[in-house]
Amino acid sequence: MRYRVGIETRTRILDATRELLGEFGIEAITIKAICEHADILPGSFYNLFNSKEEVILTVIGETIQGVDEGDLTDETLGEVVDRYVRFVLENEILARVYLRIAVEGGLGTGELRERILGHHRARADRFESALKRSDPDADRSQAEAILAALNGYSLQYLIDQKFDLPHHANKLVELFS
Repeated sequence: MRYRVGIETRTRILDATRELLGEFGIEAITIKAICEHADILPGSFYNLFNSKEEVILTVIGETIQGVDEGDLTDETLGEVVDRYVRFVLENEILARVYLRIAVEGGLGTGELRERILGHHRARADRFESALKRSDPDADRSQAEAILAALNGYSLQYLIDQKFDLPHHANKLVELFS
């Protein structure tokens, strides 16, 4: 029983943090705000997490895993792009968190910036590998351009849901195929 309550409390904390990050960004997150949003006492928070940074990094880790789920080997460029687009369309709150943290955390310093940079490099590697499978002469700058365009398209979609993200992403794949 105690274990189940701990898991439920942890889930509420992570859900609250995810929602707050998606709506207000990193700077607005406080332990008080998380606890109020999760409807828990601070002691319950500290039983599970040492700091707000720890819970934020946990959410970031889970968000990044959500983008990269599944078998990533031998994917075509279209499949890699489709995976990214599906993530944004099916997980709007996580997509908001992902983009917000990429910008806010990436421009900062410390562990969060290093994690984001590492994740970006790994994603660019996957895009480059997918490109090279269809065009051995493709290079890193093309992979970076596709990734930058997808991030921009995703931001546009999250701002304006009328924006046809799948259409624009498919046009992007056509440009590089």
